[in-house]
Amino acid sequence: MKFLEDRIKEDGRVYPGNILKVDSFLNHQIDVGLMDQIGEAFYNEYKDRGITRVMTIEASGIAIACAVARFFHVPMVFAKKTPSLNLGNDLYMTTVTSYTKKADYNVTISKRYLTSEDHILIVDDFLATGSALHGLIELCNQAGATVEGIGICIEKAFQGGGQQLRDLGYSVTSLAIIESMSDEGGIVFRSE
Repeated sequence: MKFLEDRIKEDGRVYPGNILKVDSFLNHQIDVGLMDQIGEAFYNEYKDRGITRVMTIEASGIAIACAVARFFHVPMVFAKKTPSLNLGNDLYMTTVTSYTKKADYNVTISKRYLTSEDHILIVDDFLATGSALHGLIELCNQAGATVEGIGICIEKAFQGGGQQLRDLGYSVTSLAIIESMSDEGGIVFRSE
């Protein structure tokens, strides 16, 4: 969507290692007006899919998922990366690898908040290699929930995760798809 591409061009910064910093508006400091636009865009794409929950992974996807869930009038649930005594032991669990942090995380969701009755819209800020999304899909599979779609703010197409998920049959909607980027050459977006 042009509104997000324009904002990335205006305020995004490219760092070595294929890192795109959008922390001034998307995943550290949050532009709530932009969140409303993102929530509405994903709602318009998936409003006929019977979504019962919006799901993401901690931490950067939480603000986005809240905005999306508000449009659907459904709960938002997020996979936790850190153990918590108040979660108990009745959990779904899998392992994901963070591209930016180069670390593996055991992620969990309470079985109370993800069931076989659920029709899930997974959302996140970035899609690079797809590890986090595969982990969230695995949690849905463990619960018997149906993944109705995947909404991504920024997809780095050159890293292949989005195409891999599409090839597996998932409906992936990315608001801004980056074909290439470099700290010297800037960002090249996929043309419609």
